[in-house]
Amino acid sequence: MTSLQTLPTPRIPSTPAPHEHAWLVESRHRTSDGTVLYVRCADCAMRRVDLQPHTQMPPTALSRHLSA
Repeated sequence: MTSLQTLPTPRIPSTPAPHEHAWLVESRHRTSDGTVLYVRCADCAMRRVDLQPHTQMPPTALSRHLSA
Protein backbone atom coordinates (compact mmCIF):
# COMPACT_ATOMS: atom_id res chain seq x y z
CA MET A 1 0.00 0.00 0.00
CA THR A 2 1.41 3.39 -0.94
CA SER A 3 0.86 6.69 0.80
CA LEU A 4 -1.41 7.77 -2.05
CA GLN A 5 -3.89 5.04 -1.07
CA THR A 6 -4.21 6.08 2.60
CA LEU A 7 -6.29 8.81 4.17
CA PRO A 8 -4.52 11.75 5.78
CA THR A 9 -4.24 11.69 9.55
CA PRO A 10 -6.81 14.09 11.02
CA ARG A 11 -5.33 16.91 13.08
CA ILE A 12 -6.90 17.64 16.44
CA PRO A 13 -6.98 21.38 17.13
CA SER A 14 -4.99 22.27 20.20
CA THR A 15 -6.82 24.02 23.02
CA PRO A 16 -5.08 26.79 24.87
CA ALA A 17 -3.84 25.93 28.34
CA PRO A 18 -6.06 27.28 31.12
CA HIS A 19 -4.75 30.51 32.59
CA GLU A 20 -5.78 33.55 34.59
CA HIS A 21 -7.05 36.08 32.05
CA ALA A 22 -5.46 39.53 32.05
CA TRP A 23 -8.35 41.65 30.75
CA LEU A 24 -7.50 44.83 28.84
CA VAL A 25 -10.23 47.39 28.09
CA GLU A 26 -10.54 47.96 24.34
CA SER A 27 -13.48 50.34 24.54
CA ARG A 28 -16.04 51.67 27.01
CA HIS A 29 -19.47 53.27 26.71
CA ARG A 30 -21.66 54.94 29.32
CA THR A 31 -25.23 53.66 29.57
CA SER A 32 -28.11 54.18 32.00
CA ASP A 33 -27.06 50.95 33.77
CA GLY A 34 -23.41 51.98 34.14
CA THR A 35 -20.32 51.71 31.96
CA VAL A 36 -20.14 48.86 29.44
CA LEU A 37 -16.57 47.63 28.93
CA TYR A 38 -15.39 45.64 25.92
CA VAL A 39 -12.36 43.69 27.14
CA ARG A 40 -9.76 41.35 25.61
CA CYS A 41 -7.36 38.93 27.31
CA ALA A 42 -3.75 40.01 26.76
CA ASP A 43 -2.55 36.38 26.56
CA CYS A 44 -5.11 34.45 24.52
CA ALA A 45 -7.06 37.30 22.81
CA MET A 46 -10.46 36.08 24.09
CA ARG A 47 -13.07 38.82 24.31
CA ARG A 48 -15.82 39.58 26.83
CA VAL A 49 -18.33 42.33 27.65
CA ASP A 50 -18.43 43.66 31.23
CA LEU A 51 -20.69 46.09 33.10
CA GLN A 52 -19.39 48.44 35.76
CA PRO A 53 -22.48 49.87 37.55
CA HIS A 54 -20.51 52.51 39.50
CA THR A 55 -16.96 53.83 39.23
CA GLN A 56 -16.19 52.53 42.74
CA MET A 57 -17.38 48.97 41.96
CA PRO A 58 -15.50 46.27 40.02
CA PRO A 59 -16.99 45.27 36.65
CA THR A 60 -18.98 42.06 36.24
CA ALA A 61 -19.11 39.90 33.11
CA LEU A 62 -22.20 40.28 30.91
CA SER A 63 -21.09 37.71 28.34
CA ARG A 64 -19.10 34.52 28.09
CA HIS A 65 -15.56 34.44 26.72
CA LEU A 66 -15.49 34.69 22.95
CA SER A 67 -12.63 33.46 20.78
CA ALA A 68 -10.83 36.01 18.68
